[in-house]
This record gives sequence, C-alpha cells and structure tokens, in this order.
Amino acid sequence: MQKTIATLIAGLFATAAFAAQTPATTTPAATTPAVAKAEAKQEKQAAKAEVKETKAAAKADVKETKEIAKADVKDAKAAAKADVKEAKADAKATKEAAKSDVKEAKAEHKAAHKAAKAEHKDTTVAAATPAK
Repeated sequence: MQKTIATLIAGLFATAAFAAQTPATTTPAATTPAVAKAEAKQEKQAAKAEVKETKAAAKADVKETKEIAKADVKDAKAAAKADVKEAKADAKATKEAAKSDVKEAKAEHKAAHKAAKAEHKDTTVAAATPAK
C-alpha cells in the first residue's frame, strides 16, 4: 500500500513538473499595412454603429419615459378632478343638511312661540275672568 501511494505521489510531481514548462513560442504573422488599415476601418465602422445604436436606444428610453410621465400626469389630473367632484358633492350634501336643520329649528321655534302665546292667552283670560 505504501509503495502504491509513493508511486502515485511521484507521478503527480512528475506531471506537475512537465506541465509547468512553457511551450515554444511561435512568431505571429506579420501584418501588412493594408491589412492593418482594413482592420482599423472595420473597427471604426463597428464603433460608429455601436454609437448609433446607443443613441437610438437612449432616444427610445427618453421617449418611453416621457410617455410614462404624461400618463402619470393624466392619471393625477383625473384623480384630482374626481377628488374635487367628490368634495363638491360632500359640500352640497352638508349645505342641504344645514338648510334642513335651520328649517327644522325655525319650525320648532315657531311652534314653541305659538304654544307660549296660547299659554299666555289662557293665563291672561283666566286672570281677567272674575271668579264666581
């Protein structure tokens, strides 16, 4: 068992030693000025296309944001109108209730005044009439 472990460890170290070696470097193919110029032109066109796409995306985002803002403003205006309408209806109902309360109070006052007048009349008539 010890020999097997020793063999495995030795194999591991050997593999690690050979893996650490750098491979032979190859010389890259020399690029000609015409090829370099064509590559630069392609990169420039790709960059221009990317800028154009970015601008279009930004414009679309701005447009979408404006539309969302318009919709929000429209919703807010509708909610405000509904609130005003509701407040007016509440005010009208309160005003009508107050009018009815005033009418009722006037009627009660009038009835109380009549009753007091009638009572006063009865007491003055009774006092003016001589007792037999």
